[in-house]
Amino acid sequence: MSEQTQFEEKEYSSQFDVTLWKKIFQFGKALYPVIGLLILIMIGVAVLDGIFPQMTRYALDVLIPIAQEPDSAPLISRFIFRYGLLALLQGFNVWALIMIAGIIEVRLVYTLREKAFQRLQQLSFSYYDRTPAGWIIARMTSDAQKLGDTIAWGIVDLVWGTTMMLTIIVFMVVMQPLLAAITLVFVPPLLVITFWFQKRILMAQRKARKANSIVTGAFNEGLQGGRTTKALGIEKYNYKEFAEKTQTLRNHSIRAARLSALFFPIVISLAAMGAALALGAGGQFLLKGIISFGTLVAFINYALMFFDPAREVARVLSEFQAAQASAERLVGLIDTELEIVDRPNAREGVPICGELLLENIAFRYGKDAPWIFKNFSLYIPAGQTVAVVGETGCGKSTLVNLICRFYEPEEGSIQIDGRDYREWTQHWLHSQLGYVVQTPLLFSGTVRENIRYGRLDATDDEIEQAARDANAYAFIERLEQGFDTPVGEGGALLSVGQKQLICLARALVANPRIIVLDEATSSVDTETEVLIQGAINRLLAGRTSIVIAHRLSTIRNADRIILMDKGRIIEDGDHQSLMALHGMYWKLYTQQFLSEDAFIQAAGV
Repeated sequence: MSEQTQFEEKEYSSQFDVTLWKKIFQFGKALYPVIGLLILIMIGVAVLDGIFPQMTRYALDVLIPIAQEPDSAPLISRFIFRYGLLALLQGFNVWALIMIAGIIEVRLVYTLREKAFQRLQQLSFSYYDRTPAGWIIARMTSDAQKLGDTIAWGIVDLVWGTTMMLTIIVFMVVMQPLLAAITLVFVPPLLVITFWFQKRILMAQRKARKANSIVTGAFNEGLQGGRTTKALGIEKYNYKEFAEKTQTLRNHSIRAARLSALFFPIVISLAAMGAALALGAGGQFLLKGIISFGTLVAFINYALMFFDPAREVARVLSEFQAAQASAERLVGLIDTELEIVDRPNAREGVPICGELLLENIAFRYGKDAPWIFKNFSLYIPAGQTVAVVGETGCGKSTLVNLICRFYEPEEGSIQIDGRDYREWTQHWLHSQLGYVVQTPLLFSGTVRENIRYGRLDATDDEIEQAARDANAYAFIERLEQGFDTPVGEGGALLSVGQKQLICLARALVANPRIIVLDEATSSVDTETEVLIQGAINRLLAGRTSIVIAHRLSTIRNADRIILMDKGRIIEDGDHQSLMALHGMYWKLYTQQFLSEDAFIQAAGV
């Protein structure tokens, strides 16, 4: 709609946000015991990795010198047994960490998507008006998966790397403090380089995630509009436009990859320099008799090993900063404030009669948007069928959306049976409403399941009766599996008319007191329109009904017709009285509706 503002994605801070990560981990609170077990296993893995060079040192300094002695066999056997036992234990640890980390990843992704989907069910129409579907899909898919993967495997490498470095430092200091200091001289430069690179990698990753949302949106739009694209012959134009979006994503991704590609070789070079220092200084220590040959070998191993966990910790920090872009967007979705909320004392009500009163309401789509309604009032007695007509943009759809509480007025009140409808919960209010839209939507599943969505406790007999009342029973019976026939995604396996008849059956089985029909007979053939109109007549009988229609049949049968223009009611009455006025309705009728009159009379609708 014209009142909507263009969606602009929020720009997030470039600083590492500890509070944000606390929120993410809070979502996975149920996983704390499992995460704790994973941390213990990773500490064990790191300590065992640190022990193996000590085993080598022992073999070089103790076992090899006595290998030729007769009584050395038991000592060597015990060494082999202990070494093999440590290797088996490490193998078990590796199996356990892979299994547990995988469980954490899957369950965390599930939890994040569940939280996000739950919020999506609570958000009002206005959120979907201004938020592209591709943006939402990217949060629910790639962003959630990125977070689950980063956290689960990041814990593995972060705990292992940190523990490994501490273990190595302890062993090195115990063996020879001075040589340890010489070997670790490259650690401070490593920290400086790490922080410099991480800040820039985060910025590039954040831009890449934003570009990915745009590409995902283009994918979604291309899939939905594939037929229209081919019908208009604009494939080349769409391809060019999509290529520009993907080029932006490519540029930001390559920027991040280049930074990472430069960062890791620097870390490896520092590791090699550390090992060279250990070898050079350690060789001098060996010649002077300060250390043994086994100690020198252990130092060289530790020097090479130290920078491996250091590199892993740096990589994990880099990935956490890159994943922060995903965390910011996913938490931003989950924490989106609800624009329509139930009052603290909102309650479930008794079944309503359907009397409606809109009193001096004012509404607009956003603070800077023009007013759709200002001081608008309307009274509809219970059981009355009101047809709403007018040119596009006059406020017809906005009116019914306000009545259904998909939006709320900024000023004034909407009352049902003499009570402000905000006194009731949204769930209860919507259970009293039936809404059949112009473009029928079915959910993946069977015909029976789609009708049952109107009232989840409906019996099979009630579903079949609703199908009969909706004039849908005949075509459903002709389907291959009858009521158990799958309808496909969005009802793709059925025609538009068949989908609309099922939607009417769904409304009938709900037995609502207030019915809203939004051009429910458009876009169907004349034969199907007769079936739909017959179902509509049954649906409207005895209920308060607001009908937005361009077809003469529904309008002529309405108890009352209101003609709207720019958010105002300019004519109000039944068909005969409005025609007698020779006003705007008469003009609209003669220009648009008169050609349908012959068909309506012939069909007997």
